[in-house]
Amino acid sequence: MGPGGQPDLQQLMQQALAVQQQLVSASAELAEEEVTGSSGGGLVTVTMSGSGEVRAVRIDPEAVDRDEVETLEDLIVAALHAAAEEQRRLAERKLGPLAGGLPGLGGLPGMPGFPGGG
Repeated sequence: MGPGGQPDLQQLMQQALAVQQQLVSASAELAEEEVTGSSGGGLVTVTMSGSGEVRAVRIDPEAVDRDEVETLEDLIVAALHAAAEEQRRLAERKLGPLAGGLPGLGGLPGMPGFPGGG
């Protein structure tokens, strides 16, 4: 605490810098990890990086039928949604705890995975 019970600005800046460095490191780790989502009992599988980049889509030949293209499209969308949900959970696990490193800021609005985030 600084004079008059005010927070020490230099200390807050040091804490913010430390949290920023941790976020950069955790974000880099996150980008290296992979998550998968599947649909149709594994007929369609999507692999996504921890940062949300789609890396692969695998479609079982059993899912390919000229008369059922719409069903295949639905399976792909469902697998993408499943992979995105896994990516969100991973990001929350990796980055969420870092939001507590800045006391008194009430989270990081607009940042998924952080208290106060979207």
